[in-house]
Parts: sequence; structure tokens; C-alpha cells
Amino acid sequence: MLTTALRNLLAHKARQLMTVLAVCLGVAFVSGTLVFADSTAAAHRAAASADYADIAVAVTAKAPPPGTPASRPDSILDDALVRKLARVPGVAVVRPSADGSATLNAADGTPLRADRTWANLAGAYVPGTGGADARYPLAEGRAPANAGELAVDSGTAAAGRLRIGDRVTLATDGPVMTKRLVGIVTTHDTRVTAGGTLALFDRATAQKLFASPGHYTGIDLAATPGTDPYTLAGRVSAVLPADRAEATTGPALAAQQAILVGTLTRGYEKLPMVFAGVSLFVGSFLIVNTFTMVVARRTRETALLRAIGASRRQVSRAVLLEALLVGLAASAAGFVLGLGIAAVLPDVLGAGGTALPRGPLVIGPRSVVAALGVGVGVTVLAAWLPSRRAARVAPLEALRTADRAPAASRSQLRAATGLVLLVLGAGWLVTLRGVKDASEQNLQSAMYGCALLVAALIVLAPLLAGPVIRLTGRLTGRFGVVGRLARENALRDPRRTAATAATLLVSTALVAGLAVIGDSTGQALDRQAAAGLEADYVIGTRNTMTGIDPAAVRRVGEAPGVRTASAVADSTLFAGGGVREISGVDPRTVDAVIRLDFVSGSAKDLGPGRVALSGSVARELGLSTGGRFRASIGRSQEARDFTVVGVYQDNPVARDALGARTDVQRDSFVPDSVQRILVRTRDGAGGAVEREVRTAVGASPLLKVQDRQQLVDEAAGTVSDLLGVMYGMLAIGVVIGALGIVNTLAMSVAERTREIGALRALGMDRAGIRQMIRLEAVTVAAFGTLLGLAGGLFGAWAVGSLANGAVAQYRFVLPWGTLLLIGALSLVIGLVAAAVPARRAAALGPLEAVAEG
Repeated sequence: MLTTALRNLLAHKARQLMTVLAVCLGVAFVSGTLVFADSTAAAHRAAASADYADIAVAVTAKAPPPGTPASRPDSILDDALVRKLARVPGVAVVRPSADGSATLNAADGTPLRADRTWANLAGAYVPGTGGADARYPLAEGRAPANAGELAVDSGTAAAGRLRIGDRVTLATDGPVMTKRLVGIVTTHDTRVTAGGTLALFDRATAQKLFASPGHYTGIDLAATPGTDPYTLAGRVSAVLPADRAEATTGPALAAQQAILVGTLTRGYEKLPMVFAGVSLFVGSFLIVNTFTMVVARRTRETALLRAIGASRRQVSRAVLLEALLVGLAASAAGFVLGLGIAAVLPDVLGAGGTALPRGPLVIGPRSVVAALGVGVGVTVLAAWLPSRRAARVAPLEALRTADRAPAASRSQLRAATGLVLLVLGAGWLVTLRGVKDASEQNLQSAMYGCALLVAALIVLAPLLAGPVIRLTGRLTGRFGVVGRLARENALRDPRRTAATAATLLVSTALVAGLAVIGDSTGQALDRQAAAGLEADYVIGTRNTMTGIDPAAVRRVGEAPGVRTASAVADSTLFAGGGVREISGVDPRTVDAVIRLDFVSGSAKDLGPGRVALSGSVARELGLSTGGRFRASIGRSQEARDFTVVGVYQDNPVARDALGARTDVQRDSFVPDSVQRILVRTRDGAGGAVEREVRTAVGASPLLKVQDRQQLVDEAAGTVSDLLGVMYGMLAIGVVIGALGIVNTLAMSVAERTREIGALRALGMDRAGIRQMIRLEAVTVAAFGTLLGLAGGLFGAWAVGSLANGAVAQYRFVLPWGTLLLIGALSLVIGLVAAAVPARRAAALGPLEAVAEG
């Protein structure tokens, strides 16, 4: 039996190649993602170690304990402490630093990587004994020497098209500054190389911006040769005031930074895994179909083996052995392809400006085990049912000259099973129609319902093949005898047709459902973006950790054509165990700039300790107008009592809660600051007022100035990731679906060799044979696509209420263009997949085909 299995495998290498390719795609994504993750983690650690290679101990200030008078936490880190630390035994070099954050404009005046504030670093260039800062080697120019000069890293200079001598505008928090670029440095800091920026000033300027004159934000110590960092940290801690400063070893800082950057970039590993799951799931249908056809074609051969003494277990094991060998080949090929994916993923994922740390590929045991486990496991598992079917072949089958039709009882069992799954899946989804809460539990229920629905379609597909293909056959029938033959060939074995179409069914259902939800969500976000906005322009910071320059607020209010300029302080509200967004507004002007629809109460009653809540937050907290709750705002660590003075319908401009601006500003992350200015212009002001508003805030990279249409365009961009995943999964489904059609048609041509020879003898030319095979492929592809569209559209309709709970103003919308594109693409898939089998069939001569058959 072992010899027989090996001979069967080697005799049909081309047939098995399709299965190998299908499994290979999934294995490649899995192994490639794991190798990429291991390699990126190793590169993070190596880069972080390089950043802190010459730092044995770092001294930082402690924040004052809650309740103490406000003071700068860096006040202890001064020149006196620097001299004191230099006298500690084991300290070779003391290098103080004044670090913070700065956002720059590119050469064309647009903000440079402004949304990555966590990685927009700034600090002092501190020359060492040789006159250079060892942390930042100069690549071009010189170090900044006064308050009007600046140096940046090479990545920032390239991204912003900045050159030595350029005037660079930037902001740290508040007013815009302009400085001349005098130097370009290099750095291995993973926060910068992972998509951030680096700006360096002279020591006095950095102290003024991020600490205070004569003080620092940190002090780095290098150790003498042979001094252990942990021993040195103990000595340093002994001379520090325990309540005001602390010492941390360089290795500990390197580990912390590697974890930080790894956490921020860990999401990149999830997307390839999604593709891996889809390709393996869809590919499993190709494997089942291939082995099912193989078993069916070898019925007489298997019966002869049974007749000469082979047991059912031996026959089943022979099929599983073939699957094992195919899985091993797919695992090996997929692993090699996965290494290529791991090598290009940093470039693909860094296309948006996030450069991931580079390093050699790290091939760990988990990636190898995963490749073998996934490739072999999926293949053998998919071949298990065909192997059981092979084991049921009786010796008497060797005497039959024609294939048996499936038993009526089996068809009845399939119909009953499919109907049960259909009722369960559709019923489960319909019960979610009235649910407005997009909770994790409801989303899981929707996923289970969709899975049951797809499973029902797959089980019922052989029974639906007849009526659906006869309906679509009216179109192929227009091609005459060739079209009718193609239709009858597709109807000859409904189970095979359904199995071949299953790959397209699954991928089309997935893509169609996501397309509908994505398009409907995009339109809802478009409507929602400016739905609650009465203002004509919104000027805002990019996060709650920065504020707008008070002078800019005053200039906007005084700009010609501006009727109302209402400043808003944004912060966080910690209530009920969750974190929400609160907007501090002026009750006197809020109605002029925000369209608020109050269910109860009003914004006029806002004041200290009095807030209004959005409808969804009020429901979550179980509150209504007049209710009281405890919460804290921003940086405050002490909860206090708040009274609800109103409940308004969800509004993206007002966000989760409204409070009095002075109340929110008191505890915001940037005290007494505002984060937005809502501008209402006078009637007939025209485009001139836009120029005035933009001029009033200067060219600050910390701010965004947007009109209504720009807000809508920005909201529409939030669904781009979903659409990207959708088209990626469509591409996987296209590839595997095409492989399935090629495999099925190739085996079908081999089985119908004598039939094709008879058609050629009766006068059908080569072009007719090719057209017949192509039409058969198009018929199968159209069948799978129609079922997939039906399942995908029903699933998207059923879960629409959940989407409405997550995105206000969600409406079920059919993206006709995308759906028509999917339908047209299925026909193209069929035509492309039929090219090789059609050419092979047409190449058969009449006498040769009859003799071979």
C-alpha cells in the first residue's frame, strides 16, 4: 500500500501541484508572520541596546506626590547634582539631557509625521569631551550653537525634504518657532526609526523649552571599565534624594524601550495572520475537492485493491499518506515563501512612513513547527473525509463500468442537514436585527450566525447547483451546442461543481459582506462627521496632551469675517470604570457652534460640577437628568461628585460629555489650555475668511484647520483599513478559487478524453472544444459567486443593527459598483482558470482521444 500511494502521488504531480500551491499560501503567511515578528523583536532589542550601549545608569526626577504644591519635577536635576554624580566611584562620564517633544513642518509647510507625537522627540545636543555628542553622530553640517539653530536626524530631513540652511517651523506646545537647520545627525533610537522625528537644540534652548534654565530632565552616566551597572546604580541611589530622583540601569531602559516600540508595532503582525486564516480556510475546500475527485476516479482501482486483500484501514491510510506527503511539500515550499514575505513585510508595513527596525531574519522553532503543523495538519484533516469515502468502496465496484449516482438517502440527509444549518444561521442573525448594542458578545453571536449561514450554503450547494445552473444556462445556451454541452458538463456531477465553487462562495460571501458594511459605514461616517457641527471651521490639536497658543485663540476671534470663535477644552472623563472624552465649552456660545439635540435638560446649566452626557454614555452609566455620579477629569487623581444637567443625542463634535470650560481646564493634561476652536463665520464671508483663520493660527504643525468637507474626507479615510483587508482577502480568494477551477477542469478533461475525441470526430473543431471548457468554467464560477453574494448580502443586512449601534446614522447601502465588479471578476477568473485545461483538451486528436479513453 505504501508503494501504491507513492506511485499514485508521483503519477499525478501536476494535479497535486494545485493543492500544494493552495496550502503553500496559508503556510507562507503564517510562517512569514512569525519570522517577521521574531526578527522585528530581535531588531527592537538590538536597536534599543545600541541606544543605551554607553549608558550604565540614568537619573530621572520623580513626580511630586499628590497633594503637594505644584513644582517642576526636574528641579532637582541641576548642575550641582551633575558635579555631585561625577564624583561617585565608577562614574566615567556624566551627560545631562533636556528632552521633550517637538512637531515639525516639512519644507512645503505641511506637518511632518504630526500624528506620531509619542515618537516626535526633541532634546539638547550635548557635546562630550571631543566636542561631539556620541548619541547623535553628525552626518552633515554642525551642531546647533544658539537659540536660532536646529539639527534633525537624517530620516526626518529626508521625509521633510529639508536641507542645511533651510528655515524650519516647529512647535513644542503653543507658539510656532522658526529656526535655521544647521546639522543633520544619525540615530538608532527605535522611536525615531519607527516613524518619529528628532529635533536637537543647543543646551540652553532645550532647557528653556523642556525644563528650566540650568536644569535638566535627565542625567545619563557612563561607567568605568569593569564597573557593573547594577552596582553603580546602588551607589548613585545612595547620593540621590529618595523622594525626588531615582536611578535606573541602562539595560533596564533598553528593555523598556524595546517593549514600548514592540507594543506600538505589534498590530502589524495581525493583518498577515488574517490573510493566513482566510487562505487556509478557503484552501481547505480545494484540498477536499481534489482528494474527493481523486478517490472517485480511482474507484475501480480501489475496488481491485480491496478484492486482492487490502483492508479498509489500509485504503484509508493510503489516501492520508498522500495527503501527508502533499502537506510536507506544501509546508516546505510555504516556509521558503514565508521567508520572502518576512523580508518584504517591513517595507510593505512601513509604506505609510513607519520604518521598522531592520535586522537579520530570525528563524525560531515556533515558525518551523507552525509551518509543519499548519501545512500537514490542514491537508491531512481536509483529506480525512475523502479517505473515509475511499475506505467504503466495495470490491464489487471493480466490475462496474459506470459511476454510481449518489444514493437518494445521502441526498436527503444533505438536504436535511443543510436546511437545519440554514434555519439556525439565518434565525440567529435575524434575532440580532433589533439589537442596537455592538458589544463583544453580540459581535461574537453575529460571527457564529454568519459561519452557520456559510456552512449551510456549502452543504446545500450540490442541491442548488441544478436549479441555479439551469437558470444561468439560458445565457450559455445562446452559444449553441457548445453552450449546452458546457451546461450539461457542469450538471453532470453537482457535488464536484459545488466543491469547486465553494472557494469562490466563501471568498465572495466574505468580501461582499465586508464591502456592504464598509461602504455603509463610510457613508455613515461622512454624514456623522459634520452632523453636529454648526461652525464652519474646526481648529484643533492632534491630542489632549497639547494646547493651542492663547494668542492664537485671540487672533482667531478678532479675524475679519468671524462671527463666533468658541474655544473648547478637551480632556478625559474617568467614570464607571471606563474612559470617555469630555469637552469643556462656554455655555453662552456653544449653541452657535455645535448643533445639540437635548433629550432632556440644556447646556445653559453647565458649570462647576455640572455636566451633560451623550445618550449612549447616559445609558451605560444608568443616569438621567438630575442624576449624580463620581468621576475625575484629566490628570486629577481624586474623584468628585458631578450632577447631570442634560442628556443629548450622540454628537461627534460634543463627544461623550459636555462640561464648563473652566471646570475641565482646571484638571486637563495641559492646565488652562484649549484644544479646539470652533469658528462660525459671517454670512457672505466667502473664502477670504478661511485665509484669515489659517493666518491667525500661523503654520503650527500641532494644529489642524478643517472645514466641513475636510472633516468628512477625514472620516471617510477611517474605513480604508477595512477596505484594504477586504481587497486583500478578495485577492486570496481569487488565487485559490482559480487554482480550484484549474484543478477540477484538468481532471474533468482527463476523465472525458474519449468524449472529447467523439466530439472532434463528429466535427467540432479545436476552437469549439476550447469554448466549451471556458463556458463550463464560467458557469461554475458564476454559480459560486451568486451563492456567495446571496450569503454575504444577507449577513451584512442582518448585522446592520449592530453597526448602527457602533456608528450612529448607519444605513444599509448596497455598493452596486463593487458588487458588479465582484460578479465580473468571477467571470474573468473562470476564463483565466480554463486557459490551460482548454488548451490541453483542444490539443487532443480524435483518434488519439478515443484510443486513450
